[in-house]
Amino acid sequence: MRVDELKENLTNVEKRVADACERAGRNRDDVTLIAVSKTKPVEDLQVIYDCGIRSFGENKVQELTSKIPEMPNDIEWHLIGHLQRNKVKYIVDQVKLIHSVDSYRLAEEINIQAKKKGVVVPILIEVNAANEATKFGVKLEETAQLCEEIAHLDAVHIMGLMTIAPNVVVPEENRAIFHKIKDLSVDIASKNIDNVDMRILSMGMTNDFEVAIEEGATHVRVGTAIFGERNYNI
Repeated sequence: MRVDELKENLTNVEKRVADACERAGRNRDDVTLIAVSKTKPVEDLQVIYDCGIRSFGENKVQELTSKIPEMPNDIEWHLIGHLQRNKVKYIVDQVKLIHSVDSYRLAEEINIQAKKKGVVVPILIEVNAANEATKFGVKLEETAQLCEEIAHLDAVHIMGLMTIAPNVVVPEENRAIFHKIKDLSVDIASKNIDNVDMRILSMGMTNDFEVAIEEGATHVRVGTAIFGERNYNI
């Protein structure tokens, strides 16, 4: 039965998160598990919600905005996919956190739309730590400067960094990537830039979130291990 399968998947993921925290000497409460629900029906989300999860992540604005009214209103929604500037207006007052800001122009548009809605939007700077041509994100060496530029926008607030590590067979291969992001966050925090906070590190997905936790991730984005493979026909 699908419900039982989802519950079992979540129980397994929760144990893996807890075990990784224990290995790293970290408090389990310091890591937020984001259930990445892209392409999944609201019935599946409801099962995971009923198990106590309140943080859900979506990649696409259209799917996110269609699910919000169908689900309980105490969910914290995370926009984790690439965000086009013309879609910003639909989500600025709907999400807990935008993970994927990688340019000043995007941050500027978020700022404009946030002011129209009378909100301040928490964002993360997406870093392309491995310099992969197929990935979005700012280069490691350009991240601090982008933070300083965006910091002047008064309706956005930088809360930390996000990265999508390479898709590897052996999770350990991404440890150095996560370590670099953690070091970068410490470096940026030491600059004491107004309106820039480095309390959040969003890194780690189904195949490598344990390594990410061991290297300091505060938010892990887990989809397949909870919901199963993506439904490409949706």
